[in-house]
Amino acid sequence: MTDRPILAHRMTGSKAGLESGPPVLLLNGGLMSIAAWEPIAQRLEPEYRVVRCDFRGQTLTPGEEPRLDGHVADVIDLLDSLGLERVHVAGTSFGGIVGLLLAARHPDRFLSLAAITTTERITTEMWEGTLRLREAALAGASGGDGGAVLDLLLPGTYTAEYLEAQGKALKLYRIWVASLPAAWFRGTVAILSSLEALDLTPDLPRIACPTLVLAGEADVTFPLDHSRALTAAIPNARLEIVPGAPHGLVIEQAGRAAEILLSFLQSI
Repeated sequence: MTDRPILAHRMTGSKAGLESGPPVLLLNGGLMSIAAWEPIAQRLEPEYRVVRCDFRGQTLTPGEEPRLDGHVADVIDLLDSLGLERVHVAGTSFGGIVGLLLAARHPDRFLSLAAITTTERITTEMWEGTLRLREAALAGASGGDGGAVLDLLLPGTYTAEYLEAQGKALKLYRIWVASLPAAWFRGTVAILSSLEALDLTPDLPRIACPTLVLAGEADVTFPLDHSRALTAAIPNARLEIVPGAPHGLVIEQAGRAAEILLSFLQSI
């Protein structure tokens, strides 16, 4: 373990106690934080120890880490600090990317992997969208309207129906995001920068653990073809598609995501 600070984290246990249930590590999307997993964590906690963490640059873990390798090292350090030799891992979006790289490079630490609404590579079109989001975050770090980050992010993450139903709450959320300190926006810039020229294709055949690729049929951020490419590249991976689900599947359809994830874990 290095001398880097350990990621902010939370571990909740099974009904039988923290020492008994198999550990499940939940890895955030790029602009998520620990609390967003709560509905899914509650479904897992009766049988599993659930570990959640904020990546470096996210709300609870200050700092800037512009390299995916650095995020991988941070997660390994966290597992070592908790004494967790092998874990189930479920990651969404950015967290899915980190999870894939972890599983390829540290196969001995994995019981299983669920890669949710994520991708095997960043295309030119994806990177153009990431650059726009990064520019908005840079502006927020310099005192501009940080809420513009959400203006760009939300339409590609959730369905129009969800955005309309959550309109009042999202307006308050925008105010909160706009008020975050410059350090948070710089951390977001670093996370987004780590995706430049991403191509996990050479790493994917080394993933040896049972793998579920969980995709949203209506995901426009990482479209369905990328979930299919992941499934084809990972030995013995299986694909499950949630009809009508967007990129923000783990939030908009948390109940369905939890049901599928729990069934996958119980099948191992």
